[in-house]
Amino acid sequence: MFQTQIHQSHTAQTLFLLNKPCIPSTGTASFSVRPRTEFRRKYRNVRVGYVPSSIKAVATDPQTSVAVKATVTVKLTVSGFLSGLVGLSRGLDDVADLLGKSLLLEVVSSELDPKTGLEKKPIGAYAHRTTEKNGEVTYESDFVIPDDFGEIGAVLVENEHHKEMFLGNIVLHGLPNGSLEFNCDSWVASKFDDSQKRVFFTNKSYIPIQTPSGLKEIREKELATLRGNGQEERKSYERIYDYDVYNDLGQPDSSPDDARPVLGGSKQYPYPRRCRTGRPMCKEDPKSETRSLTVYVPRDEAFSEVKELTFSKNTLYSALHAVLPAIETIITDTTLGFPLFTDIDQLYDQGIQVPNLKKHNFLQDALPRLVRAITNSADSVLQFERPSLIVRDKFSWFKDEEFSRQTLAGLNPYSIRSVTEWPLKSTLDPKIYGPPESAITKELIEREIKGFMTFEEALKQKKLFIIDYHDIFLPYVSKVRQIKGTTLYGSRVIFFLSPDSTLKPLAIELVRPPMDGKPQWKQVFSPSWEATASWLWKLAKAHFLAHDSGYHQLVSHWLRTHCCTEPYIIATNRQLSAIHPIYRLLRPHFRYTMEINALARQALINSNGIIESAFSPGKYSIEMSSVAYGLQWRFDTESLPADLISRGLAVEDPNSPHGLKLTIPDYPFANDGLLLWDSIKEWVTDYVNHYYKDASMVESDAELQAWWTEIRTKGHEDKKDEPWWPALKTPEDLIKIVSTIVWVTSGHHAAVNFGQYDYAGYFPSRPTIARINMPTEDPTDERWRRFMTKPENELLACLPSQLQATKVLTILDVLSSHSPDEEYLGEYIEPAWNADPIIKAAFERFTGRLKELEGIIDDRNEDKNLKNRHGAGVVPYELLKPFSEAGVTGKGVPYSISI
Repeated sequence: MFQTQIHQSHTAQTLFLLNKPCIPSTGTASFSVRPRTEFRRKYRNVRVGYVPSSIKAVATDPQTSVAVKATVTVKLTVSGFLSGLVGLSRGLDDVADLLGKSLLLEVVSSELDPKTGLEKKPIGAYAHRTTEKNGEVTYESDFVIPDDFGEIGAVLVENEHHKEMFLGNIVLHGLPNGSLEFNCDSWVASKFDDSQKRVFFTNKSYIPIQTPSGLKEIREKELATLRGNGQEERKSYERIYDYDVYNDLGQPDSSPDDARPVLGGSKQYPYPRRCRTGRPMCKEDPKSETRSLTVYVPRDEAFSEVKELTFSKNTLYSALHAVLPAIETIITDTTLGFPLFTDIDQLYDQGIQVPNLKKHNFLQDALPRLVRAITNSADSVLQFERPSLIVRDKFSWFKDEEFSRQTLAGLNPYSIRSVTEWPLKSTLDPKIYGPPESAITKELIEREIKGFMTFEEALKQKKLFIIDYHDIFLPYVSKVRQIKGTTLYGSRVIFFLSPDSTLKPLAIELVRPPMDGKPQWKQVFSPSWEATASWLWKLAKAHFLAHDSGYHQLVSHWLRTHCCTEPYIIATNRQLSAIHPIYRLLRPHFRYTMEINALARQALINSNGIIESAFSPGKYSIEMSSVAYGLQWRFDTESLPADLISRGLAVEDPNSPHGLKLTIPDYPFANDGLLLWDSIKEWVTDYVNHYYKDASMVESDAELQAWWTEIRTKGHEDKKDEPWWPALKTPEDLIKIVSTIVWVTSGHHAAVNFGQYDYAGYFPSRPTIARINMPTEDPTDERWRRFMTKPENELLACLPSQLQATKVLTILDVLSSHSPDEEYLGEYIEPAWNADPIIKAAFERFTGRLKELEGIIDDRNEDKNLKNRHGAGVVPYELLKPFSEAGVTGKGVPYSISI
């Protein structure tokens, strides 16, 4: 007698399902309790897909079958989060639990039916609620699996409730070869929102040609579903990955001043692509997308309390939607500067009393470093901690040696280049921007390095280095100067490499193009013992550092890591199946990047956002990053070795460590980075070679080839015809491509992000914007008299305003923080890696190398001969130490760009 294995419960049970995650509205911050860290490490993220709902359960003969029990773990929400689950839908869900119809599970065979040559019909059973413990609800179902069903390759899931739920894992017990676990870590939408079943694959990885015959159709249909149709506005529960241009940064319907150009899709403004949301277009500009309080990202890319990222989400949201608006209520004069340097010190010593901030009673938990409660008062104090740079040496920010050192061991080690051509010359149109020749002359260089060597010797021996922002900023000078309370120059700085491998600054050049009927203005400033020239040098440094801060944030950080990675994520999900080994290798490096990028578009890089209001070049900031993308970005120089070679900071040398000889021997970022790069590449090499034995396997992998093609032609469409894109024909090609992506999301991002507060938290050391011109540019008698009488006031007037500085410090503190549940490179193994003994062994070797790197970096920081990382009051270089504790630590390399 045949029986249909559809199990129904007989006990009334209530499931606490998760509603949508907390989404803050403007002016009101949201907060949810931080869940347990270990939950996320128990249930790792595995990509899942959809299959048609037409698949039905089948009957089996119990006499030739195996009884299998499935346990499903569903994560509960936190206390107080159930208010949205009352009403009719909650009652219907209770009925579903009572009837034992909470979840429909269907197991899928990896084999085809030998009689029909078609997929075997899945065997289904309803799961019923059994236990609740430690914030998790367990569901169980019973299956009868026929002996000839074959190996189980996937489980289909249908959520019978009216609310989405978060699946931790599914375990099948009673199989002949032992239990089989499916790591889900994923949201499952209600069938009333999405009628397609979800598919969860086993931990075994397959390149397409090796896919078991019974899984091929599901594999293909899953990818088709994830690609979507490129139409309609996306809904929050969907998991569709598609491309769009950056057309949602402005608000042209609000005001013409709030309009911003569309970035991407044009020769004028090339840009990587973002995830498509499908929101309606603006009335005033049909090419621009309207903005909204929430931004769509595919459901499993989003932050949520279940995914243990409430720390990152709530601290950033709290800063944006509670703290910053409160600051604006007490600093009403947006142009007000700091009268004295002692007033700046009060930000760290006494803080700012902020009214009504205490009503957000969660802020002390979300922002413990910033917000202090005041006893017997409704107010709170916003007080900043002194960054380690100032704790170690209060006057380090004033020193030329620290200015130089940070180009090699600071926040932006990606801009310095070797001087290879002389004279220095602009590539901009001289008819518009004036004479292209630099005012930095051979004679000036020789005067500054006199006693070391001649100019010709310095150039030939590669002793001259430059950071050049002349051509990238000069086209914006005229436009930026129309913005009240800010100014801009084209700039460059020249350094000389001393015998002890430290850099000596020689000259800073500031340039204004012809404008307002005035000719081009340019002037060179050098270190000096003479009082007037010395103060002019300090002011020139402030201007240059403002440019460096803007370039760091917009190009080295946002563009080259966050922005350029999003197309990799979209292509990976559209073209590589969840069971593809390269998908499983890359997945941890993409966690939460799309959500943090969406949040950046909401409040950081949008019109009148934090970047535009407090960084150079103001409202043209993201537009400038588009220009940098068009002129400078190329995939083949994004790996660390290729980057160093392209900047003249290294040459290939098979006899040197890493196969490279550094032009500056004591270059902390490069020295530590190359060790990390080698470890990454060795791990990727072991992984790739395990799955791809020869070139034919790479070239015949249709998913892999489609993935790389889409990255080039869709994700970075504006550069699709560039000749420098690497080919993908051999395992070696794949290793280089994947290693580059892994480096960008881990080492590169860590180097330019987690030191932000330590190096820029005392804002005079790295001002983000300059507000007044140099006193030597067309000076009036009164302006020159003020400068000569009290030059300190000129520097204070040049630095960011009180409002700008306070906003920036708040954001830098948050962005520099590691969450308590951060996942560091090599620390935790993915389930699919753990399932393969060869990959597991390779990962353990990778972890071992990273632990060795920790000790090497510690030893280097104690080496008295390495003056760029060791010395009195010097902050040791730890940004590429792989592991860290929570908080602002100035170290730690997470897998992904998650903040």
